[in-house]
Amino acid sequence: MKFVDEASIHITAGKGGNGSASFRREKFIQYGGPDGGDGGHGGSVYLEGDSGLNTLVDFRHRRMYKAQNGVPGKGQEKYGKRGESVYIRVPLGTVVTDELSGVALGDVTEHGQHLLVARGGRGGLGNVHFKSSTNRSPRKFTPGEPGEDIQLRLELKVLADVGLLGFPNAGKSTLISAVSAARPKVADYPFTTLYPNLGVVRVGMDSSFVIADVPGLIEGAAEGAGLGVQFLKHLQRTRLLLHLVDIAPLDEMPLEDAVRKLETELVNFDSGLGDKPRWLVFTKTDTLDQEEAQAIAAAVVRNLEWKPPWFMISSVARQGTDELVQSIGRALDLMTEQEAEQQKEWVPGSDSDSQTGSEP
Repeated sequence: MKFVDEASIHITAGKGGNGSASFRREKFIQYGGPDGGDGGHGGSVYLEGDSGLNTLVDFRHRRMYKAQNGVPGKGQEKYGKRGESVYIRVPLGTVVTDELSGVALGDVTEHGQHLLVARGGRGGLGNVHFKSSTNRSPRKFTPGEPGEDIQLRLELKVLADVGLLGFPNAGKSTLISAVSAARPKVADYPFTTLYPNLGVVRVGMDSSFVIADVPGLIEGAAEGAGLGVQFLKHLQRTRLLLHLVDIAPLDEMPLEDAVRKLETELVNFDSGLGDKPRWLVFTKTDTLDQEEAQAIAAAVVRNLEWKPPWFMISSVARQGTDELVQSIGRALDLMTEQEAEQQKEWVPGSDSDSQTGSEP
């Protein structure tokens, strides 16, 4: 299936049905009075999260969606039927924006979540609502309101706990295939990965995390060079970044320079990416003697003054990958605990509150 992460669609909600201006017409009843019913509300349009989808490719073939109009009211105070609403399935991680105004309308992140994007018009009032002591036979009714009409911009940002980034041929696809069931294309030439790949990594019996592999970056990616800029946005939702570096690259660029250049691309694209936790991972260590690889990695870490964790792995030989996975699992658990603590609501009269007063 072709991976598509952007789409533009036109949405129209249903129009409300008109109210009715009707009067009772029954035998032996000379002055029946008004009995016009209300029109039904127009159908609305919702986006529905579906965990079974991973691309917006369906919107390349269908770009217009319209909900059903409400049915007009009738005599005998018969109210019109409400128009059927439309539910449009989208993958999790879809960001919805009004294409004309640029206003963000919402974000679909959970399976079964419903996001209202166009509200149906209200049904009109029948003349039964306008009768009074001074107006026994009102001929007034109101028309149904039009439904909302909007041009939407859909943008998919994949949901993953861990994002892999690095220059082409850094070993990202090989790593994700080694630690998960994902099977991305792996080859010894640049830009093997053409679209994001997701893999579920098992840490224990009841613990796992999702890892995302995006196309390799090159210098100038933030300005549009190469393929990476198109998919950098998929790293914005991740909680942890793994910065993969080939410990024995074919070019002669110092590894420290390669790391700094990729840092620059991240910050230029989104300063928030530069603030995310990022671990340094030296790959393809099996291509060098163990002591030589250790010396190169230690020198790079020392020259960069790298403080976060760093690892040495060989995905092909399965060396160091289990230690990396276990460390990621522990780090994500700690992040979850910290996030839960931050979300706890403040309780008035708590011990922490009583300690905020001045000392006697």
